[in-house]
Amino acid sequence: MRLYTYAVGCFFAATFFNAGMAFGVTNLPLTSSCNALTATGNSEYPPFLWRENDTSTELHGVNRLVIDELSRRIDIPITLVHSGPWSRAQTEVKNGRIDLMAGAFYTNERADYMDYFTPVILHTTSVVWQRKDKTFPFSKKEDLKGKWGVTVINNSFGQEFDQYAQRNLNILAVSSLSQALRMLEADRVDYVLYEKSPAHAYATMLGLSDFIVAAVPYISSEGLYLTMSKKSPCNDSGIKQRIATALQEMKQDGFTEQALINGVQEWEAHSSISVVLP
Repeated sequence: MRLYTYAVGCFFAATFFNAGMAFGVTNLPLTSSCNALTATGNSEYPPFLWRENDTSTELHGVNRLVIDELSRRIDIPITLVHSGPWSRAQTEVKNGRIDLMAGAFYTNERADYMDYFTPVILHTTSVVWQRKDKTFPFSKKEDLKGKWGVTVINNSFGQEFDQYAQRNLNILAVSSLSQALRMLEADRVDYVLYEKSPAHAYATMLGLSDFIVAAVPYISSEGLYLTMSKKSPCNDSGIKQRIATALQEMKQDGFTEQALINGVQEWEAHSSISVVLP
């Protein structure tokens, strides 16, 4: 994208780990002395990840439930914390200061510094948000040419869309989703690019839900992966096998699907905001 930084607020070189193992998670060998893991993610991402308030470092949501269950199944403590804006969270994982990313789309650039686990945690859709009083025809990504958009720094909408946007679109990058939505409200941009559920939640909190609308169709539907930093001192084949096997078992026994339901209910109880899922 012709990516302009408006306000700076501060995965197939990578292996997808297949969890088709015939043995239990805790029976897999460990060749590392790593006995604890750290994780972070996008804290502006309800119902998947969110904070109680602006000063809290604890993350809640669907992905938190997945991480807690993963920790129990691999018998290794995982501490999930807010590490700053989404761009900073990615930097912390890239540099190996935090071991795991609790939710990231696949891109070639990210695959240079993170290993991706399968299966995905869940799938999410990303959409074009417009002002209701200034909508423009949208049915394909080419309709965004010549207009100005905004998203959050280092956000991705899948490899295909990112490559097209890099060459053809004008998209500003800001430090927070709230800032992006306020820019749309102030008519400083033509659209906001962001995932459907989190943007809907934030628009409601900001009193903008009657002011903006999500265009149809969505621009991408991507898998949200758990990843591990290639520079993590815990990036060890034994630990990665245990994680991959646990994720597979969680998918097979229905835990992941139930975590989505429970996480949505937790967010709605906290915020009194209904969740719009794909």
